[in-house]
Amino acid sequence: MLVDSPPEQRAESESAPPTRRATRAVGLLVSVLILLVVVLASIAIGAKQLSVGEVWHGLFQSSGTYGDVVVDDRISRTVLGLLAGAALGLAGAVLQALTRNPLADPGLLGINAGASAAVVTAITFFGVTSLSGYVWFAFLGAAAVGAMVWFLGGSRGATPVRLALAGTAISAALYGYLQAVMISNDAALNRMRFWTVGSLTSATDATIRQVLPFLVVGMVLALALARPLNAMEMGDDTARALGANLNRTRVLSMLAATVLCGAATAACGPIVFVGLMVPHVVRSFTGPDLRWILPYAAVLSPVLLLGADVLGRLVARPSELQVGIVTAILGGPVFIFLVRRRRTAQL
Repeated sequence: MLVDSPPEQRAESESAPPTRRATRAVGLLVSVLILLVVVLASIAIGAKQLSVGEVWHGLFQSSGTYGDVVVDDRISRTVLGLLAGAALGLAGAVLQALTRNPLADPGLLGINAGASAAVVTAITFFGVTSLSGYVWFAFLGAAAVGAMVWFLGGSRGATPVRLALAGTAISAALYGYLQAVMISNDAALNRMRFWTVGSLTSATDATIRQVLPFLVVGMVLALALARPLNAMEMGDDTARALGANLNRTRVLSMLAATVLCGAATAACGPIVFVGLMVPHVVRSFTGPDLRWILPYAAVLSPVLLLGADVLGRLVARPSELQVGIVTAILGGPVFIFLVRRRRTAQL
């Protein structure tokens, strides 16, 4: 445990009506059931139409037929979508708490830009062509940018505003570098244009094994930060009075977000709006307590990501739209609505 619960939260937890706690628990259970339905849909539905019998055979009696191969590919794709969705949702919730900005997302601190720039560098200057090769470059790029943002944001004296400004500045510089390299190198452009839209189609067991340890560590760390982040959302002075270690919490929050975003981006490419939409929507019915926001985000973010992936397979049959395109199309109007609603509330 990183810090004791603030007295206000302990009092709320102890005195909250049983019906409220039960409602949250039931809501989480319903969310898990919805996730299960979406997982089944992700395995059963695709650009290639399969009968229920073929899907069942591929799941439980695989014998190497065409249908079995398709189902195996969909299982890998679904597992990666589950992991990446949960990672992006948790990272978004942590960053929104860290920056005290309910509209923050993993791209705010430049993590996506760092991963993309590292992949472009690997392709252009090191001749890396396979996903298993540049997944490590993407992760290292995300980690390097996370460290740069922390130090440029003031290190021990970092504040939410400084971190956001540092992330924005680094993102602008890296995206400029990325565009310059791709424009001047046709090979890099051809290889990068598929990865940069964000996709689950390249999911393999090898890719999942490579990023799984990082995702597990990041998820555990993010969930463990719920209590100290709750204290920090009450303000720095109040958090100090309650015994929270602000520097340690900020360092660990940056580390968790970097590991989660870096690993997810390395495996799938930069997928936008998942880390913004889900934690923000979840907060509207769980309240500000991160002990509930984080589990909800970990469950509902894969629902959004896998649901968008299934939708992308259906709308463009026999081809498909990449999941990053679908989330951008869905996320744009939602983001505008959230901004307008927040402005109205402030007025």
